Amino acid sequence: MIASTQTDKFAAYLRGLKERSGKGFDRLGKQAGASGSSLHRYCSGLSVPPDYRVVHTFAKVCGASAEELRELHQLWALADAERDAPPPEPAVVEEPPAPVKARKWLTSWYAGVAVAAVVLLAGGLVWVTRAPAASTDPGCQTVSMGEHDDCVNEVQTLLRQANTKIAVDSDFGPETLRKVTAFQVLAGLPAKGVVDQATRQALRGGTVSMATWDPQQVERKIREVFTEDPDTAVAIARCASFLDPLYVLPNTNGSRNWGVFQLSDLRLQQQGGTPLKAFDPAWNIETAHRLWAVQHDFHDWPSCQAALTSTTTPSR
Repeated sequence: MIASTQTDKFAAYLRGLKERSGKGFDRLGKQAGASGSSLHRYCSGLSVPPDYRVVHTFAKVCGASAEELRELHQLWALADAERDAPPPEPAVVEEPPAPVKARKWLTSWYAGVAVAAVVLLAGGLVWVTRAPAASTDPGCQTVSMGEHDDCVNEVQTLLRQANTKIAVDSDFGPETLRKVTAFQVLAGLPAKGVVDQATRQALRGGTVSMATWDPQQVERKIREVFTEDPDTAVAIARCASFLDPLYVLPNTNGSRNWGVFQLSDLRLQQQGGTPLKAFDPAWNIETAHRLWAVQHDFHDWPSCQAALTSTTTPSR
């Protein structure tokens, strides 16, 4: 497995904790309940643990603070999502292509101008014109995870124009994947996470807005709904989605989690919801409270509950 950007960041954070502890992998493994070789792979960026609880235990053994545990959970979530994304198919290039913009300009130019050929005939020069062959350049037909080009730059720019925060860096990574998926849900399109012609048309149409509640509004609503344990509820939501109503995160089994409290596909089905409903922060928070009320605890969010420390009020 080739380490990716998010995996690199996650592994570097683990290495920093390990080095600061002054302990070896074998000793840490015994204390964290994992093998030393597994911890070595995680710290080297060769693999990402599928269960956050291993990460949390390792960090606690290394003496991580509450802030470090929260940051580490975020890094693990991003690395885990990136690990599950399919790698881009390798492109076969026989010769160095012209830059994307240059190719598009040339294609347009040749489409409107006949190609002239000079033919020597009967001792004289005769100009013969013929129409050019149809262009085989697919352009930006589809844009997906792992690409890095002007096509991705256009998608990111259009997403930003749709009122969402996103880095325009021409790199189709986990952030762009989440934003594209959320846009497709809002636009009523299949949430494939791949920018096809229908998605690009909707982006260019400019009629779909991704504007939503800011974190302060989300926190206020959580405290209004979770009157029994507002501090823990806010901490769980912040851990799960950074209080972003349009947050999307894939699971290892192919399902996805949606919205403020990262409701899974299964939970949505049980609660009569849809991804679009899950993006309504009020509905999402109220549904999470119904799940909490079953046992009066946050068992539906085991990873985030493990990330909580004594700085938050534990639920009964």
